Amino acid sequence: MRTCNILSIAGSDPSGGAGVQADLKTFSALGGYGMAVVTALTAQSTVGVTGVHEVPPEFVGHQLDTLLTDARVDAVKIGMLANTGVIRAVVKALDAYEPPHVVLDPVMVAKSGDRLLSADAIEAVRTELVPRADLVTPNLPEAAELLGENERRDLSSMREQAERLLDLGAKRVLLKGGHLSGQSSTDLLVAPDGITETFSAERIATRNTHGTGCTLSSAIAALRPQRRSFSEAVRDAKDYLTEALRRADELDAGRGKGPVHHFHRWWGEGTGA
Repeated sequence: MRTCNILSIAGSDPSGGAGVQADLKTFSALGGYGMAVVTALTAQSTVGVTGVHEVPPEFVGHQLDTLLTDARVDAVKIGMLANTGVIRAVVKALDAYEPPHVVLDPVMVAKSGDRLLSADAIEAVRTELVPRADLVTPNLPEAAELLGENERRDLSSMREQAERLLDLGAKRVLLKGGHLSGQSSTDLLVAPDGITETFSAERIATRNTHGTGCTLSSAIAALRPQRRSFSEAVRDAKDYLTEALRRADELDAGRGKGPVHHFHRWWGEGTGA
């Protein structure tokens, strides 16, 4: 069996809990060989984001061209893209190289509440990037912002909103329900053929949730080439994330919202403390 090469196109998080760093950890934990194109540098910790230095779009494109003319890529995860120029550089590369299994996590706001995508770039995500994704993985605030609607508060209205996201051109939408209340966290996977699947997991009581969106989308990207369908990849990715959340309190990575435990399968119980 050949190794799966998984590419992250995202921003850098020095605290290691989100962004490119979280993606590479997740790829490795799930049997993928991780590669990365950096779109932005952030000054970031578990407490918040204090600065963003955007990589020039031309250099993002240069990174992509240099890598994709050489390496086979089996899946792509797209995270923080910062601005319209970077989005269009990524779109150009997707059209030119046609990598399989593109997973788009439309990162707009960090867990701390800090904005990571300029307001004028949302339209480019909506009209240029979403139609090129095999799977889009917004949370409820991101879905509302993409559609210009109010945030949904229950599963039935979540499904309606997911279907409207399909109308933007996405092949599939995984609308994440982590912002809902209740004892479980439920996500909806919706496809244009009308099939809707529900994925529920126990809600873990921890403040250490930094990078959960990055981790789930990168887990799906890592697993899709190793599974028969996106449905199987989503199921196993959610199981992986749930256990990473369960073990998150073993880590001690900062004073704020800490990271999930990406290597919970490899480190013994309590070894991160």
